Order: sequence, then C-alpha cells, then structure tokens
Amino acid sequence: MSSEPPINDVTDDDIEVTHSKAWAAGVPGVLHSLQPAITQMGALRGMRALLAMNQKDGFDCMSCAWPDPGQRKTFEFCENGAKAVTWEATPITIPTNFWAEHSLTDLREKSEYWLGMQGRLVEPVYKPAGSDHYGPVSWPEAIRVIAAKLKGLDSPDQAAFYTSGRASNEAAFAYQLFARAYGTNNLPDCSNMCHESTGWAMGLTVGIGKSTVSYDDFAKSDLIIIIGQNPGTNHPRMLTALEEAKDAGAQIVAINPLPEAGLRRYKNPQRARGVIGHGTDMADQFLQIRLGGDMALLQAVSKRVLDAEAAAPGTVLDQAFLDEHCHGLTELRQHLSQLDERMVLAATGLRAAQIDELAQRYLGADRVIVTWAMGVTQQKKGIEIVKEIINLLLLRGNIGKPGAGASPIRGHSNVQGDRTMGIWEQMPPAFLDALQAEFGFDPPREHGVDAVDGVRAMRDGRLKVWMGLGGNFVSAMSDTGVAEAAMQRTEMSVQISTKLNRSHAVTGEEALILPTLGRTEIDEQAGGVQFVSVEDTVCAVHPSWGKLKPVAPNLLSEVAIISRLASAVLADSVAVDWAGFEADYDRIRDHVAHVVEGFENYNQRIRQEGGFMLPNGPRDSRTFNTPIGKAMLTTNTLEYLEVPQGRLVLQTLRSHDQFNTTIYGLDDRYRGIKKGRHVVFINKKDLITLGFSDGDLVDVHSEFSDNVDRVLRGYRLVAYPTPRGCAAAYYPEANVLVPLDSVADGSNTPVSKAVIIRLERAA
Repeated sequence: MSSEPPINDVTDDDIEVTHSKAWAAGVPGVLHSLQPAITQMGALRGMRALLAMNQKDGFDCMSCAWPDPGQRKTFEFCENGAKAVTWEATPITIPTNFWAEHSLTDLREKSEYWLGMQGRLVEPVYKPAGSDHYGPVSWPEAIRVIAAKLKGLDSPDQAAFYTSGRASNEAAFAYQLFARAYGTNNLPDCSNMCHESTGWAMGLTVGIGKSTVSYDDFAKSDLIIIIGQNPGTNHPRMLTALEEAKDAGAQIVAINPLPEAGLRRYKNPQRARGVIGHGTDMADQFLQIRLGGDMALLQAVSKRVLDAEAAAPGTVLDQAFLDEHCHGLTELRQHLSQLDERMVLAATGLRAAQIDELAQRYLGADRVIVTWAMGVTQQKKGIEIVKEIINLLLLRGNIGKPGAGASPIRGHSNVQGDRTMGIWEQMPPAFLDALQAEFGFDPPREHGVDAVDGVRAMRDGRLKVWMGLGGNFVSAMSDTGVAEAAMQRTEMSVQISTKLNRSHAVTGEEALILPTLGRTEIDEQAGGVQFVSVEDTVCAVHPSWGKLKPVAPNLLSEVAIISRLASAVLADSVAVDWAGFEADYDRIRDHVAHVVEGFENYNQRIRQEGGFMLPNGPRDSRTFNTPIGKAMLTTNTLEYLEVPQGRLVLQTLRSHDQFNTTIYGLDDRYRGIKKGRHVVFINKKDLITLGFSDGDLVDVHSEFSDNVDRVLRGYRLVAYPTPRGCAAAYYPEANVLVPLDSVADGSNTPVSKAVIIRLERAA
C-alpha cells in the first residue's frame, strides 16, 4: 500500500511553550497511544498490532528493554511503545519515483521527523559513486555490489559492521559470525554510546555487566533508588512495576537534574484510580542533583553508612556477607574517611539534610534496588559512578537476595541480547574459542573499533566500508559534524533499515539501502513461519512472533539479508550453512546453544511459555566471576565538575515524542513543549544572571580543550526548573555540541551529560 506522506518539512516557527505536567500517563496517554495507531494503520491492523505487543504469543516491543511481567495484561504496552509500532507498521510505503524526485542533497536538508514520516522502505536502492541519487536495484544486484566491494578491500579491518540494539538474537549472532568469518572484530554498536560504562563497571566489581534483579524483585523491595533516569518517557511500563512496589510498601527516591512527571505521579490507565482518581504519588524523596554530582552523592551516602556502623558496631553493615563475598572494605572505609563534605555539597548542589535523609532511608531498608540509565553512564566518570552504586549496595548485602540489587535499564529492546550474541569489538577469548570449535575457523583476536574509534578510523581513511544493521549512526553519534564528514570519506556505506533516517542521506561514495521486515511482520521463509528471540534488561530470553502481513512482498528479513551477504562474500571459505540459516532460524539457535553460555537446549527452552532466564551468578547464588572470586568494593577519586564563570553545563535528553533518534512528533507533552524541538531549558535565575529572558533566541556554543567552535544556532531559551548552572537540550540535535574526544574514562562512551556551553544572542 502506498499513500501520500507529509510533503512539507517542519519548522519551529510555531513553537508553543506551556506549563510542564505534574503527572504521567492517564487517559491522555491512552489517547496518544490509540489515535495514531488507528488513524495511520487503520483500526484492524492497529488493534491487531497493539493487542499482540508484549504478549507471550506476540512480538516484543522495539522501543525499550523493560521486562514483561509473568501475568500479562490485555494492554501490555505504553504510549511510546504504541508510537513505535505505529511508526514501523505503517502501511505507507515509499514509491519508486521518490528516488528520482529527491537527491541526497535534498534529503540532507530534511529533518529526522520528515524522513521518518515518508513511509516504509520496500525496495533495495543504490547510489553509485559520483551520483546524487539512489536508484532501485534488484536484490541480487545489491548483494553483488556489496560483496564485490568487501572482497576487494586490502584488509577485512577496512570494514566495520555496526549494529542497532533492535536486532534479534538470531540476526545478531549471524551478523557477528559473518564479520568474524570475514576476518574482523570491527563490531561497534549502540551500547558503545549508552551503557558501555555499566558493562565495564559491573564486570569489574561483580563479574557480570547485567542487572542482578528480576522483574518480581521490584515488588519485593523496601527502597528503590532511581538515578539518572526518566521512566515516564524512556520506558513507561516501568511505572506500573514501581506502582506495584509502592502498593507493597516500598519507598522511592528519584535522583535527577530535572523533575520528571512520571516520577512525581502516575495515573495508571488500567486502574480506576488512574482514570478518575488521583493516581499514585511516586517519589517519596526527589533530589535535584547538579549535573556531574552523582559520584559525590553516592560516596557521601556510603560514608554515612560506614559512620553509622562505627557508632553502633555490628548493627549496620552486613558483615557476614562482606566477609564471605566481598573484598576491599578496609580500603573503602579509609578512602571515604577523607571525603570532603564541602566538595560534596558543591558538586551535588544539595543540602546536607537532603543527603542525610537519603542515607536514613537506605539504612532503614532491608532490601534495596538501585536503578539507573544514561544520566549516569554518559558522564566522564561513568564507570566510577556505577562502581559507587555497587559499593553502596554491597555494604548492606543488597545483591543476591529478593527485592535487592543493581538494575541498569537498557533502552533498545535487545541491546543486551546483541552483546550476549557476540556484538562487541572485544569479545573475550572464551567466546572466540567456542566460535572456532563450532565452525572450524580461527576468529580474529585483535580488538576492533568501537563507535568513537570507528568515526576516527573513517575520518583518517582507515575504514573504507561501513555497514549498519539498523540504527541511525551519524545522528546517534557525538560530534555530528565530524561523524558526518567521516562517513562521507568512506568508499561505501550500507544501511539495513525499515525507514529513512539521516544516515541514508549522509553516505559514502557508494551507498545502498536494504529494506527489511519489521518485528511486527510475519516472517515466512522456506522452512515455514519463523520467530526470533530477544533478551530483556533482566536477562530473560523470550520469543517474538510477527503478527502483521508485510507491507510489501519484496522485503527480506534481517537474517535473510545477512545470510545472503555472507554467502556471496565468503562462499565456501567457512563451513557455515548460510542458506540453512535463512530457511530455518532453529539452525542458528542450535549453533548459539553450543557457543554462548546459558543457551543450552536453546530451541527447546525458547518454546517454553515465557521463555527462560539466563544464569546470573550475583543474583542466583552470590557468586562473582571476578579474578579473586569475590565482589569488589572500590575506591574512586572524586572529581568536581567546575564550570567557568558565565558558562553552563548541558545534558542532552529525549522528548516524549521520540525513541532515540526516531522522532514521532514535535511535542514534549510532559515538559510543555509543542510544535518544535529547538529549545534550551535553563533555570530562570540563570537567565537573569546571564542577561537573557525567557523566549530569547540564542546560539549555543560548546567549549572543549580542542578550541573547535561547535554551535547550535537559533535556539529558544525556555525558563525551566533545572539546577542552577545546568541546562538541557534535545538529542540528537544537540549531539553537534558533544566533542568526539569527550568520552568516559575507560569505556569510551560520549560524554553527553556534561557539555560546557556558552550562550550568545542569535546572529
């Protein structure tokens, strides 16, 4: 089906600023869920999609990795999940004449919103070197062009294979197998830009880079500390789990630079009190922390815990747990005894009484969960902040018991599963050894490039081919200007995608777009109708069945595209039955069962109702796969983010009408922004101090040691309750302000939550 998409691009000329909201979801959330689905997909297709989302015999939502409860509800989806399905499952398709009518030069002038609203990609297209247009090609020709380029490179390391976290386990395993059989570990992925700091910190301290809680633990917890996270927009179904925890007696503490509606009050549309009543008050304490102050706060709370133990020996710490399972208590106690309280208060912007209150809540709770997201990990000291979270949990034995643990929340639906399947540029030797034993070739051992180093390699001419399995790399990446210029230096870029985005307009000399089935669509292969599987943020693996008729007959699945490319490039050089992979995904899962720990009898277990849980040493048995076999308490040097006079520190964030770089609409309902995105949120007192007024237009310049002038022009200032000295702007537009070399220590994650900026009146 082809229909007329929006013709004109959007501008911010009609932007409206109203009051922010004091609560989330409710009837407005339902209306914002159902109306687009029904109007854009039609009533039958829309309701069939929504009623199948996150059901045991349906498909997994692509908009976040929040886990599913054991007992599913009829409407097991949220507003943003409904938007994601509507966006992907739209029957609007891009017609063939689109490519002749729109040059790449033209497409580069369009917004992400406009590009995404043009409809589904339904035919392979190819841009030859020297041309400014894509043109339709057949699948065999597209595969031939890519294979010829890859086979003609001087080294496999001149190619990179990027992955979005929406790829299924089956596609991810086949993709990394293709890359490694080809001869490279260049497997950058979206984790490099979000939770890489989590993986490193937790791997070093507790031996696994994943959550140590299950879904059911939330309702068993006494205290849930939510830090650097906005569930109401980024994973709204989490609000239901938090409400259930509140009903069971839990307290909630929110630590965040901005007051977020979902952590103030939640009106659950599936409960009477959420429709006609007040709803549920969420956070019992809100700590509006200054950007960059998280490590100082966590150290201050841990110090108060240790001081309480010193005042009443044997009554505060879980000494038996610490003695048996942990190492480093003496060093941590000595380190925190030197903590400078004045620095803590300056770094956090909080009062001592607020920190005391948090410490008392922690001391009064037997079972504590700390949950966080990119507000923590996208800081220069992201690894150290996560280590401090682990310190705080370990002191009172809050790992490995019901209702307690560490809970990083992933954003992409299968970003955790992709890493488990081998999508990482530095997989450990045990995984590579297992690949070798299973397939009879020796995988490359030298580490490949991650996302940041991938940009550097393209910029410097070391990478000639960039292939993207989903995603929108040039928009998602920091330092947009540098990232785009680097991509344009490649000889070929290839995107496997469902819909248009910026990465299709900013290309290598040659470029191809390969259209693929969406997760909502029925995937029928030679071996019958197929399903895929995903791993959610609490290590649960479950199947996902597409339920809708594909929007076009010429689409291939991700597995089919990867298998055909691998067969064309590798021929018989490795003993992999690529045609068999495409025909029957059970064959992929049989190999996964032999290669990946925890996936034994994969095909049998994935067909169990609800799937299965992966083993998790800290959660299941209080075992810690560290070099000494114990959980590690660590000492981390506190650094204070000092901001020069007349400057602010900025964070990037999502609006409520988007998922990562995908823009569903131009409103941010909870923050009171309508019909536009080019805004900077700033404290009213800072406006006065800097000589500006609410509504002024400014150019936003970032300042970094390389003295490069990175700028956003013509942004509107919005008076908003940010911490003093702090500001916020929407991602991905504000990525232009994040320097490529501004990365988290140890993880190489772009520092998107601590950008020093100055404001100048718009030219």
